[in-house]
Amino acid sequence: MNPIWPGGTIGIIGGGQLARMLALEARRMGYRIAVLDPDPEGSAMRLADISVTGALDSLEAARSLAEHSDVITLDTEHVPAELLERLEVLKPVRPSSNVLRIVQDRFEQRRFLEAQGLPQVRNAPVSSAESLRAAARAVGFPCVIKTRRSGYDGKGQARVDREEDLGDAWRTLGEAPAVIESFVHFDREISVLLARDLGGNIRFHPIAENSHRRGILHTSRVPARIPTELARQAEQFGFRIASALGHVGMMAIELFLMRDGGLLVNEIAPRTHNSGHYSFGACATSQFEQHIRAICGLPLGDPSLLRPAVMLNLLGDLWRDGSPNWRTVLSHPTARLHLYGKSPASIGRKMGHILILSEDSDEAEEIAQTIAFELEQSVAIPLERRSE
Repeated sequence: MNPIWPGGTIGIIGGGQLARMLALEARRMGYRIAVLDPDPEGSAMRLADISVTGALDSLEAARSLAEHSDVITLDTEHVPAELLERLEVLKPVRPSSNVLRIVQDRFEQRRFLEAQGLPQVRNAPVSSAESLRAAARAVGFPCVIKTRRSGYDGKGQARVDREEDLGDAWRTLGEAPAVIESFVHFDREISVLLARDLGGNIRFHPIAENSHRRGILHTSRVPARIPTELARQAEQFGFRIASALGHVGMMAIELFLMRDGGLLVNEIAPRTHNSGHYSFGACATSQFEQHIRAICGLPLGDPSLLRPAVMLNLLGDLWRDGSPNWRTVLSHPTARLHLYGKSPASIGRKMGHILILSEDSDEAEEIAQTIAFELEQSVAIPLERRSE
């Protein structure tokens, strides 16, 4: 297939911060952008050449987007695979409906990983009150119930420590079809970030080491503090997953590094990813440019890390008294502020991030934690909301 060169139009289903940063990189490269989102004032809609307001599962709206686009991509994996399948007869869709059909259902994703022979947590499906207890006993306690669809940033899941609490936990999730997974005590979480092009070529960004608060990514540190051999193994897992899926574009694979040195695959995200935001300023080619190159049939770029970095997420909690004190951030000369143009701010909502660059990753981490503490102090965020 012929490449889609600058001057072409990239259609994006979903207008959040990932779409916004895709749009920034795409426009720098000379592409036009069309965005479909329910919110006409959405984060990416303000940067779009063509805006289509509509639900993410609206076939009519998606067809309108396709009419204006040379290729279609996503900023969320929660777009119905059936809708993408309908669009594929009109325009190239990357990632494909086949990828989404597997990834957007947690149980199908677990079955796929099992078929690839990749290590993962013990898990079992839940579809009824009867299967709930049987699944939990098979997995063991403590465990985590996760809805099969639409969960993210700690939403759609509940930890259960005792069998007698199973029913209440499942009811809080609306008794939706779910997966029960064993709760694991891991040493750290890492992200493999890769891009796969139309010819099956794969390039890796440096592995990120992640920390979370309340189930939401707090910081990503690059390079990750893991042995070289372990990094190679993690990349091999990523290669196998992306190749088996036939994926095109950026992909993130979250893995748990266990205390015994082993790796478990936790989750697949077939798109640009929060833990890859460090690349937008710290790498020769950002994850957003790399995604554009892959879906447009261009050669993949150089993903090399230019300087060690830490990415710090900014949540809506910091806006409780108005805009945060940006002097706290910008007084650090190596800190780069990225705001997503979202409104309103709310607790737990991702409003932006800060990228801290340094010749030493420990120093970047220290600066990031200092900035986080100063911002939280300025709005008196309760200690329990700062805890890991």
